[in-house]
Amino acid sequence: MNTNYPRTRRALLAAALLGAAGTAMAQPAGEPITIGALLSTTGPLATVGIPERDGILLAQKLVNQRGGVAGRRLDIVMEDDASSPDVAVQKANALVHGRKVRALLGASGIGNTVAVGAITAPLKLPQVAFTGIGPAVEKDRTCLMHLLPSQELNARALLEYATGSAKARRVAMLHDSGYGQVVFNALKAVAPQYGVEIVGSEKFDIGATDVTTQAAKLRSQNPQAVFVVGVTPVPFRNVKQVKLGAPIISALGSSSYDVVRGMGDAADDIVFPEFVIAEDPLPHQKEFVEAFRKEYGRLPKNYEAAGFDGVMALARAFEKAGATAGNEAVCSALRGPFSGVFGQYDFGAPDMTGLKLASYSYSRLDKGQFTRAAFKVEGR
Repeated sequence: MNTNYPRTRRALLAAALLGAAGTAMAQPAGEPITIGALLSTTGPLATVGIPERDGILLAQKLVNQRGGVAGRRLDIVMEDDASSPDVAVQKANALVHGRKVRALLGASGIGNTVAVGAITAPLKLPQVAFTGIGPAVEKDRTCLMHLLPSQELNARALLEYATGSAKARRVAMLHDSGYGQVVFNALKAVAPQYGVEIVGSEKFDIGATDVTTQAAKLRSQNPQAVFVVGVTPVPFRNVKQVKLGAPIISALGSSSYDVVRGMGDAADDIVFPEFVIAEDPLPHQKEFVEAFRKEYGRLPKNYEAAGFDGVMALARAFEKAGATAGNEAVCSALRGPFSGVFGQYDFGAPDMTGLKLASYSYSRLDKGQFTRAAFKVEGR
């Protein structure tokens, strides 16, 4: 592992805290570096888009407090795509061709990210997405980097816990028609490697308000573990209502505090493979967690950290390439290892993240509170 892992971030946070305490800081000068942030802050994906926004704004504040990027102020233009790929395309065109942004953060959803990539890719405009790698077309988009793990890695993280801790060999999956569908496709491909049989699967619309029928169908299959993958609290409430009984293992998209609050009494005994457990942060995450708590009066989770890392990765790329560098030079500066709060990245890796199974932490909900689970995947 990179022994310099926390150095850049610690310097940034320390500088920001000094500035907040009244120590004179160098002020940015010259034309600002303007980047766009295309997020889903309304619609079904708002459970991830709003946390991403909060992490972005904290990072922007800290970057500018320590003197900006390459001596220039960092400006971020926010747009909401309403969780719609069509709206995402409209807003991306406005940011890229109207506001002339130098890079783009987003989108929040896989479909939106793919749609927007059709705009950024021909221009070699740096795009840092809050998704894992999606369809094969993304592999040809050389200026696209991802901040979340690939869906194959998410599927493997689910299976590692199901087989290693729950000792399950018969699993079922309840998933939404977006993010969940992509994870399910990956799960089907890798489950045989774990000796796992998928005994049932049920799909629901992302914005569904009741999936009791689907949950009841899975109960009839008597699975030894159930994977629930989506971005809203609805399926968790319904799984508990039908008394499915098997261990529930979820994924990153459901790990936000807003989703957990929406689960109500169902927010208990659910396992998450994730990266940021702010109640018990890893050493390299502690400064970020504290800075976020001071700024917002609450703890961050995975998507807040991803938003923060996206800004920091772009800031470092502009520092390296230069404030006036062209698109391809900034892309080249982005590619390669980056030490984030979320994890240790390698944006030059085939999945555009470089995240490993060993990067995951596992948490368990205990009456609405996240606790770190002892389970860990080592060395992969």
